[in-house]
Amino acid sequence: MPTVVLMDVSLSMTRPVSLDGSEEFQRKNLAVHGLNMLFEHMASNYRLEFTALMAFSSLWELLVPFTRDYNALQEALGSLEDYDKTCIEAALNGVNNVVQQEWGSGCPCQLQMTDAMDNLEHLLCLSGGDGQIFTMEGPLCMKSVQAMFGRLIDHAYSPFHAVLHCGNLSSDVQVFPRPEPVVVDEEVEPMPRAVSTDLEIVGFIEIADISSPPVISRHLVLPIAVNKDVDEVGAAATDELEDEPSASQMAGKSPNFCVLLHGSLKVEGMVALVQLGPEWFGMLYSQADSKKKSNLMMSLFEPGSEPLPWLGKISYLGPVSEAAENPYGEDDSKSPFPVQPPAKRSYAQNVTVWIKASGLQADVQKILRNARKLPDKTQTFYKELNRMRKAALAFGFLELLKGVADLLERECTLLPDSAHPDAAFQLSHAAQQLKLASTGDSQYADFDHNIVPMHTDFSS
Repeated sequence: MPTVVLMDVSLSMTRPVSLDGSEEFQRKNLAVHGLNMLFEHMASNYRLEFTALMAFSSLWELLVPFTRDYNALQEALGSLEDYDKTCIEAALNGVNNVVQQEWGSGCPCQLQMTDAMDNLEHLLCLSGGDGQIFTMEGPLCMKSVQAMFGRLIDHAYSPFHAVLHCGNLSSDVQVFPRPEPVVVDEEVEPMPRAVSTDLEIVGFIEIADISSPPVISRHLVLPIAVNKDVDEVGAAATDELEDEPSASQMAGKSPNFCVLLHGSLKVEGMVALVQLGPEWFGMLYSQADSKKKSNLMMSLFEPGSEPLPWLGKISYLGPVSEAAENPYGEDDSKSPFPVQPPAKRSYAQNVTVWIKASGLQADVQKILRNARKLPDKTQTFYKELNRMRKAALAFGFLELLKGVADLLERECTLLPDSAHPDAAFQLSHAAQQLKLASTGDSQYADFDHNIVPMHTDFSS
């Protein structure tokens, strides 16, 4: 993720630091030395990281906007000027403006500050506790500064190297940015899950079948030896990378499985399913930056055996050749996905929802209209009656059952002399069953129970 370096240039940073057997240094010189160490490490191991340099005192200034040119960052450190007092609030507002303008509000950024302050711990608490404070151990000297920045580099800027396996083929790769541990909240005792350094490709699937799945994060997958020849084939690298030494160039000319995989996925229009750890999967795919440039990307799914519901369990997937018949058809006219769930989804059913009083009134009126047309509408009457009964029991709306029962008894008394005698029997039967259900007794208020028509015989 992008990094913002916030350099304190207030007068407090000009205080001298006496080093044994050498000339005096200012605190600012120690901070510059540590930042140069950080930039040199990023230039050789983390070159795809975008970094910005800001200076602050009572005001703030953007010295170098987000860039991958670490020479420019180091040159800016050599021309710092001294200003007045420290004002951390103004500096943080400046960081917010710079990040919002460049990346928007959806991109997380790392903030590195060079001045140790008493309120940093409180600041971390206000931000959710997602951060860390690095302090010097021992006296204030060059050695302590180097040790502190070394811990920072190991914590946040160490490259993530892994081995990508596919059968008997393998390739050393770097995943950028490094995947962060993931905590699954649904677990009884949540433990951070880290991506394994052995990435195993378990199969391949068409892009249309996997569609656009939800992912935790996206990462570039780079061969360890990066050069221009690899870039032209399609491995993820950028034009801003400088030429590697001749040894790396020689290594880049040797066959590389990562390059083969990228080209194959791009041509065939498929993605590779990769196992990141126990019951944790992701996918490898080709993503185009432009008409001529494309990158090999890896997206991480949510941990679990079934991260994408329409694919089912990943462990249940297998080669097409092992199927009794081609699931895609002889002419690729069909697809085995989405996998139908064994139980019908609740949102796929026609459920009764009474958000407004008008909806409830319409359902009751529908029952009464069918009641007046008995016995011709007997089946429709009981269908609507049972639908209303299930909804009332699900909502705990027992008063509704009693109210509808009273309405049915009233309709029974209002039947004309010409009405079929079966109508009175059915209305009385339905009213009695609703009254029993309204008591809440489990014997009569079973949700899965349906009221059936009363058996009558008027043929003789």
